[in-house]
Amino acid sequence: MAEIALSADAFRQRVFDWFDAHGRKTLPWQFDKTAYRVWVSEIMLQQTQVATVIPYYERFMARFPDVGTLAGAPQDDVLHLWTGLGYYARARNLHKAAQVVVDEHEGEFPTHDLDAMTALPGIGRSTAGAIVSISTGRRAAILDGNVKRVLARLHAIDGWPGKTEVLAALWSLAERYTPQTRLPDYTQAMMDLGAMICTRGKPSCLLCPFEDVCLAHSAGEERRYPGSKPRRELPTRRTQMLLLQDDDGRFLLEQRPPSGLWGGLWGFPQFDDENALKAWLAERHHGAHLATAWQTFTHTFTHFRLEITPRPARISDDRATGAVGEPGRIWIDPAEPGDVGLAAPVKSLLAKLAQRATLAD
Repeated sequence: MAEIALSADAFRQRVFDWFDAHGRKTLPWQFDKTAYRVWVSEIMLQQTQVATVIPYYERFMARFPDVGTLAGAPQDDVLHLWTGLGYYARARNLHKAAQVVVDEHEGEFPTHDLDAMTALPGIGRSTAGAIVSISTGRRAAILDGNVKRVLARLHAIDGWPGKTEVLAALWSLAERYTPQTRLPDYTQAMMDLGAMICTRGKPSCLLCPFEDVCLAHSAGEERRYPGSKPRRELPTRRTQMLLLQDDDGRFLLEQRPPSGLWGGLWGFPQFDDENALKAWLAERHHGAHLATAWQTFTHTFTHFRLEITPRPARISDDRATGAVGEPGRIWIDPAEPGDVGLAAPVKSLLAKLAQRATLAD
């Protein structure tokens, strides 16, 4: 690990000086810093920018002001407020963790014990450190993506942070620099430095408090650090989404299994191919008219691409309404889908269906 010409104390002082002058101090979760409020913000901020998170966070807090309310809510309510934010496993884990806090910790986050914090669903070492340091002021290091980037460039640490030895080196630095005082300010400052100054694409090195000692900057190799994850071609999967409409202009939605792709969310029935779709229609809604397919579009996940082909169909007998009472199946007006969790492509398709209905009126 390459060292820089700056002591740990001098490093911290520069962080505090920069934060006092330029750091963000009016974010919604920076007021009334309870473990619950900080936790929700940290989960939402994983792989999501602050500007995107703020309105989701405010709506979520209005509906679930405390961990007990969240724990007692139906999962559908939680997923509904998460619709559009993506990475829905975060929402499911948030709900599960709230229930664990209520059931096993008497409604109080175990912020005195990092191991107990990381045992909660969806909370890793860095997230636990952020919750503890920001909400209690106790010393706990963090190492989110922003902090990894700052430290990797500052010390010119080569390699992808997903590698064990690289991650260990970064955690060693994070622990070294974490102070004993002003923990909420320090934690926020390090995240802000990565988000506002030491950005991934075009870092603002001339505005950085470490511009004179950063090893990556002195070598003109800011883009080299941190190392990128080894690239691999994303596999492609294909699905046909059945847009099944009844005589009242409603469309059929089914709830996805609790885990896996879009777990717990509501969506159109999905099929691997046209034969499977037609067989399902013949069995469940004989006589349905299958119309011409809409244009295929692609939705990209972290590990694969999903090619989606929407397949409109009409049902004109009374059996369509029979699904209302079936668990996991509902018929909805696309203009008013209600408070259910929807995957982004489903939400988009419902908007198009509502627009077409409006134009047809």
